[in-house]
Amino acid sequence: MSDKTQSGHPQLEEERWVEANGLEFCYEETGPTDGEPLVLIMGLAAQMTLWPNELLEQYRKAGFRVIRFDNRDIGRSSEDAGRLKGNPLAAMLRFRAGRRVPAPYTLHDMARDTAAFIEALGLDSAHVVGASMGGMIAQLLAAEYPQRVKSLSLIMTSPNTPNLPMPDWRIIWCLNGANIKGHDEEAALARSMKMWQAIQSPAFPLETDDLTSRIRADYRRSYRPWGILRQMRAILATGDLSSQAVRIAAPTQIIHGADDRLIKPKAARRLAKLIPDSRLAIVPGMAHDLPLPLIDQIARYTADLAADAKSGATRRKNAG
Repeated sequence: MSDKTQSGHPQLEEERWVEANGLEFCYEETGPTDGEPLVLIMGLAAQMTLWPNELLEQYRKAGFRVIRFDNRDIGRSSEDAGRLKGNPLAAMLRFRAGRRVPAPYTLHDMARDTAAFIEALGLDSAHVVGASMGGMIAQLLAAEYPQRVKSLSLIMTSPNTPNLPMPDWRIIWCLNGANIKGHDEEAALARSMKMWQAIQSPAFPLETDDLTSRIRADYRRSYRPWGILRQMRAILATGDLSSQAVRIAAPTQIIHGADDRLIKPKAARRLAKLIPDSRLAIVPGMAHDLPLPLIDQIARYTADLAADAKSGATRRKNAG
């Protein structure tokens, strides 16, 4: 099982690297250089390329300086060579019981990565958008490094509370490989196709050819199965985020699919109760992806939140 990135394929047009928190992060910037910085944090097993270009375009049109990056252990950022200890099933059971789960790193480390990444780019702070696991990292970033976060958009994510509903059984089966062995491109494609077909929005399914092309391109850019397992273990090892969520001071927009079968809508409702300055949007027909027909709506939520955060900051400054 190789954790090395593939070679001999095209790079993203603006692909760059920066050192932060002792690691090297691959990132891409787009949009006006003098725009409000917007940092995108992707989820489990997902490279930065999973952010749809259509969403980046909408953020650019809104005037943001859009920055996306590969988390540690995925894409072209540094890998963590830490060894996993214990059985994955035992780790899940320990998490559900609220017990400590051993892991090479946790989401706290990944939040520290992101804070250092923002600083390494010469930014004091940024608007932050996190999807799925990226939303969990974003919560910790806003709670533990509040000076780095101007506003917070949380998409299809969770406070990671152990007693929240489990994913549907089909999705758990896909998370465990869907009984498809091997690490060649065709095996990886088959596993990813099963997973995406299980989690994608039922009202907005992707064309099979488009989905296949996306998965192949990501495989050829980078394939890190051990990194994915370490990221999954990091989620379990971090445990409940409730005590951090209640400390989030940044204005927060929570966006969640009504049909999400991986992280069910109850998680979003729990977050909305925990985060003091938050607003909640449950989107009909959306599941655990970023469907193209909903891109304008998602971008508008973030842009409106950023505008409100800016005017609110101005009001507080003037009041002081």
